[in-house]
Amino acid sequence: MSELNSKGVVLFDGVCNFCNTSVNFIIRHDKKDYFRFTPLQSEIGMKISEKYNLDSGNLKSVILVDKGKIYTKTTAALRIAKQLSGLWPALYVFIIVPAPIRDVVYNIIANYRYKWWGERDACMIPTPEIRKKFL
Repeated sequence: MSELNSKGVVLFDGVCNFCNTSVNFIIRHDKKDYFRFTPLQSEIGMKISEKYNLDSGNLKSVILVDKGKIYTKTTAALRIAKQLSGLWPALYVFIIVPAPIRDVVYNIIANYRYKWWGERDACMIPTPEIRKKFL
């Protein structure tokens, strides 16, 4: 867990198809190799959740741990986008919109993600070439 200090760590719902697709998107656009990933359901995910007093069994959010701080929902997504290659960092301008307003759509997607995109029986198993990005 030493990477918690030097890398942004993304905790995600490992059985959610939408969440897994999002992680793959981040990996493809993370040209600076800034992010590491762990499913909320993993041992490390649970340890991080415990360390930061998160209820990992009841989370409907991507979580970013960056420089010792926790970010959730659209704040996490925008902070992640800020680190990606291409035009994605331009989305960070939306951070000026208050989080409760930004999070309205996020909450709808979070509540229906299993219904719309389905879920897996188990957490994703990364390919050997991206395994190093997982804690």
